[in-house]
Amino acid sequence: MRKPTGIEIIATLGGGLLMLFVVAPLAAMTFQCNLHSLIETSTNPEVLRSIQLTILTSLAASIVGAVVAVPFAWLLARKTFILKPLVLSLMDLPVVVPHSTAGIALLSVANRDTPLGRLAERLGFSIVENPVGITMAMAFVSLPFLINAARTGFESIPARVEQVALTLGASHLRVFFTISVPLAWRSILSGLAMMFARGLSEFGAVIIISYHPAITPVLIYDWLSCYGLHHARNVAVLFLTVSLAIFVCLRLLGGGRSNARS
Repeated sequence: MRKPTGIEIIATLGGGLLMLFVVAPLAAMTFQCNLHSLIETSTNPEVLRSIQLTILTSLAASIVGAVVAVPFAWLLARKTFILKPLVLSLMDLPVVVPHSTAGIALLSVANRDTPLGRLAERLGFSIVENPVGITMAMAFVSLPFLINAARTGFESIPARVEQVALTLGASHLRVFFTISVPLAWRSILSGLAMMFARGLSEFGAVIIISYHPAITPVLIYDWLSCYGLHHARNVAVLFLTVSLAIFVCLRLLGGGRSNARS
């Protein structure tokens, strides 16, 4: 067994500190919960509805986002144009703007007095205080994660692979779905997982455009304000457990053989 190098020792120590920084607060929160009250919280219909709503709206945002984001990411990976730096910067903007600002921006185009809001009213629903508004807010703040991950995946594919298929008579659409997407699927899946995760955790934009029905991050805040830390902590731990289970499954789904050498 070889002796670890200096950089490996430093990296291991740094990684241990990072793990402690992440795990310690979560573990402390979990161990401070009473098992009986945690079980009681897990059967509360309001809590269960909020968790279900959070998962479904984040999933909807990821699926709808993928339909437009993945082809757009391919375009950004393959094409060069004058305004490309500006487009890339605009696509990253939702990551850096305050999330309350994102909520106000969405409300400015989706409230009942706007053309989009009036169109929704004619179709029989309101975007504000509706799962549709929640989905919009989640998609707005999380799309950059999918676009950037998918773009990186497409950029890793040699363009000549697609060009060869085109010279053999395949259409651009067929090349995209049978060559480009399958070769970049790990990056796309990673981006989808990050987009889904970002949607699950969104609070600032959602609370402005749709306080009710309450997704779980909003419900935690609401219970903290109304009932105190004890009740809010139970919901937080329950949601943390559900989120952890989801992402373990996603990691297993996207897992592959490691290329690292011992």
